[in-house]
Amino acid sequence: MCRQVFGFRLAMIALAAPSALLNAAPGLGVRLVGAAVVVTVMASYALFRDWERLGPLLLRHPSLLAADTLIGSLLLISAGPDTTLAYVSVCTPLLAGIVYGWRGAACFASLQSLILLLVHATLDQTAHPSVAERLLLPGFCVITGAVGSTLRGLMLRFGEATETLTKVRARLAATEATQAERARLAREMHDSVAKTLHGVALAAEALAHTANAPHADPERLREQADLVARAARRAAAESRDLLTDLRTEETTASVTPVLPQLAAAVAAFEARTGMTTSYHAPGPAAAPTLPHPTAHDLVAITEEALENAYRHAGGTRVDVWVNLRNDDTLTLRVRDDGRGLPQDTTLDALRECGRFGLLGMTERAATMGATIDFGPAPAGGGRGTEVRLDLPLPHRSRNDDSDGDRRDRARNRNRNRERRRDRAARGRKTGATT
Repeated sequence: MCRQVFGFRLAMIALAAPSALLNAAPGLGVRLVGAAVVVTVMASYALFRDWERLGPLLLRHPSLLAADTLIGSLLLISAGPDTTLAYVSVCTPLLAGIVYGWRGAACFASLQSLILLLVHATLDQTAHPSVAERLLLPGFCVITGAVGSTLRGLMLRFGEATETLTKVRARLAATEATQAERARLAREMHDSVAKTLHGVALAAEALAHTANAPHADPERLREQADLVARAARRAAAESRDLLTDLRTEETTASVTPVLPQLAAAVAAFEARTGMTTSYHAPGPAAAPTLPHPTAHDLVAITEEALENAYRHAGGTRVDVWVNLRNDDTLTLRVRDDGRGLPQDTTLDALRECGRFGLLGMTERAATMGATIDFGPAPAGGGRGTEVRLDLPLPHRSRNDDSDGDRRDRARNRNRNRERRRDRAARGRKTGATT
């Protein structure tokens, strides 16, 4: 705002300079008025052009503005208060109010009013202005001084409000980041350590049951003890990997061929569980590469879908398909022939009963910018569940949106699908619980 005031002053001085020079007394008077024009024009131009560097100097030294006011009074005496220099006079208290506050506004309004009264006193020889005319400009000086100090207070309060808002936004961003990290840790622990520990517990229970049998088989006891030991070592390794991941900065710059990882996950699942499993994927020429975090989440969703089919579906077979649609969307489908999801299954209900598998899959999909849906398997005769995930490929030219916008749209689509599923569930009878 001070820059604009000095620009206005510069224009008004330039308009009044010819009149001041013409009315000046020949000789020394012209020289003084000319010097005053040069000084005031240069000062106004310098502050208008480079306020960021010269403004603090003016703020520390109010005497500079006072000197400019006194030099400008020579122009006012020469040209008269009926020229554009009158606007320059009322600008001085306005600047003082903005820069120095109400004390500065009062001092410079008094100084400028005194100068204006003295100018009118010098004009009494040729003109006889009324009292109202003499007090008009000094009154404007008082008003502009008050306006300047008011604007200063408003700008200071606005700056404080802006700083407070910035701090609040920073705290909210930190809170959201903390919540997102907690959710990520919960997903990682659920998909790795928690499952393995559950397997350890089941193996230990089987070992205890075998040991309490009347005729315990030492070979079977040895096999079950070895199973417990392997599961415990696997839990320790997964915990170590999780801690390593926490201490390693995650980067999205590195890319990973995801199809080999999916094939390895399906093969490991079949070897561990003995459940019949098939894997269908495009050829190596069409295999996409994804950022490492995205590939990690995609594999984790696949493993969770396979684990749910083994533990909860009660089926005998699970099929995994990976397709590329329109060369810009990766589609993942995991289908089993089990009993299917209960009709009243919702994410909120699963969260309340302590089941976080589907919730974690939905959160991972939203983080990747993908959409995910759970439903009955097509042509399954009422049996089976299919998990379908559609992931836009970020390196395709058709996808021009930012990752953040893609994640927001995916999150909204997942939320809308869950709401539709909730409304449909409320209209049906309650099925079997999970």
